[in-house]
Amino acid sequence: MSEFTIHHDVNELMTQLELRSSAPVGAEVYAEKLLQNRTPYVTTQISSSQAKRRIAATTETPIEFFAKYDDLKGKNVRDIDPLVHLLSKLGKEEEVKYVLSQNAEKQAEKEGLQLYSHNRSFISQLPSTGTKMTEEELSQVQDLLKQAKVVDKSHDFLKKVLREKPLNRNVNLPQIPDDFLQNPHLTLDFSSAGNENLDEDILALGTSPLSSQEHLIMEDLLVLMRGVEGKYIRPLPLSERYATREFMIDQSLDVSTQTLVQRILPLCANYSTVVRFIEEKSLFEYGLVNHALSAAMQTLIKDYMVLVAQLEQQLKLGQLTLQKMWFYLQSTMKLLDILASVANSINRGKCIGGAVLSLLHEKTASMIGDSKSSQLLLFLTQSACAPYMELVGKWIYRGIIVDPYAEFMVEENEAFNKEKLQEEYNDAYPFIIFRERIPVFLEQVADKILNTGKYLNVVRQCGRDVRCPFAEELVYTIKERRYYDQIERAYSYASQLLLTLLIEEKELIARLKSIKHYFLLDKGDFIVQFMDMTEMEMKQHIDDIDPSRLESLLELALRTSTANVDPFKDDLR
Repeated sequence: MSEFTIHHDVNELMTQLELRSSAPVGAEVYAEKLLQNRTPYVTTQISSSQAKRRIAATTETPIEFFAKYDDLKGKNVRDIDPLVHLLSKLGKEEEVKYVLSQNAEKQAEKEGLQLYSHNRSFISQLPSTGTKMTEEELSQVQDLLKQAKVVDKSHDFLKKVLREKPLNRNVNLPQIPDDFLQNPHLTLDFSSAGNENLDEDILALGTSPLSSQEHLIMEDLLVLMRGVEGKYIRPLPLSERYATREFMIDQSLDVSTQTLVQRILPLCANYSTVVRFIEEKSLFEYGLVNHALSAAMQTLIKDYMVLVAQLEQQLKLGQLTLQKMWFYLQSTMKLLDILASVANSINRGKCIGGAVLSLLHEKTASMIGDSKSSQLLLFLTQSACAPYMELVGKWIYRGIIVDPYAEFMVEENEAFNKEKLQEEYNDAYPFIIFRERIPVFLEQVADKILNTGKYLNVVRQCGRDVRCPFAEELVYTIKERRYYDQIERAYSYASQLLLTLLIEEKELIARLKSIKHYFLLDKGDFIVQFMDMTEMEMKQHIDDIDPSRLESLLELALRTSTANVDPFKDDLR
């Protein structure tokens, strides 16, 4: 957490607790103390579980707390474990709990007074005639009630609008025809219209010999692996959008064969989950990261389809049994299980951009002991990172942003007016950083990434083309040191480039010396001459003074003083 973030959070906390007027010291003192005593949070399973237990012990409904925690964890809410750790620490501080309870009571009392005054003003507007109302008075009361309802909901509506800020898209995205999306057969998943026309003439499997049962059920399994329903195994309709696919098996099938089939069916369910994920996340609105991840999964699904075709060939040659099929599918089942796990996590959290990359990074790090799973997740993470790292590269090497889906951590501030930059001098440069878009593996260098691009953008605004001489492709690795070094070199180059531009081309040192002449009165004789020349002007009312005459007298005073040798004297106004 940067110094500026801590100062901002302290200010916000003091505002929420209404300690601005009553606090004996300012927010700067608290922020400085936090900066001196901060320690990094170590994310371990033990610390988070202990913190959860401490909080649950102090609540009236521990089960609800654990359910809420699991729900937020399933949605990949960022920093949930550090927050729980902080809350468990606060639970030990009696003074902090007392202050928070007092503040909560004050807030409740204030809200009650506001509600009372609002209701009182509303009641005062009601007609106060007898017990019966005329139609005109009744319509008046109805109008007042509608107005009160609108006022009560306005705050929630505003919060919703701010929360659901539309993506800042710089390109016009193509639209997919509704007919394409609504067609149930244009999918690699099981068709939603498949269960409408069941073949009533199909005999039960139990009427066939055991050898025939195994052959028929293998045929069904091979078509199910491609997302097509079989004769004896039917996919059930999904209970919800991202639910796991379930299947109905002919109950007359031999029990031992049925047990082995039930072990293979999770492969078909995972295939259904992955294919639905690929088809959904390939749509335009899900962003470049999800597009890249879907493409990587698609290449793995193609290899999976090759395996299914090979199994079909073995079945036609009579060289495949159910036990052999189970053996051949072992590694593939694990692969699709990991893909389905990734898809479910992204779907639950509604992840996009940096949130997807954070999730993939954490899964890759957690699989470090399993070489095959780790390689698979590393492939997925590198593929998904490619477009995001390309955005980072364009920003730190050229100072430009091409982000049509609003996924990049840096965004141009639309409220900033570049045209007024010459008149209003401040450091509010028109780029802001969004923490929720920062992948977890780039958090430590996020500020450097922001500043690197800002420096290069300033140089570009001065009309100079920027091309970093050692620009190279940024590639995700589990060892972060590699691209950290690349970002560090780009930061040093941008800093040096901007400093050279300011000192050599824009003559910053000479301009600072010029400022010293006038504002620090290094050559203060001009001010004496200027005050003597403008004596008559200064005695007049401010509305009667002619600014252009003052400008000419100032110029004359400069040219007749020792400041005449200053090359920047014409910039003084």
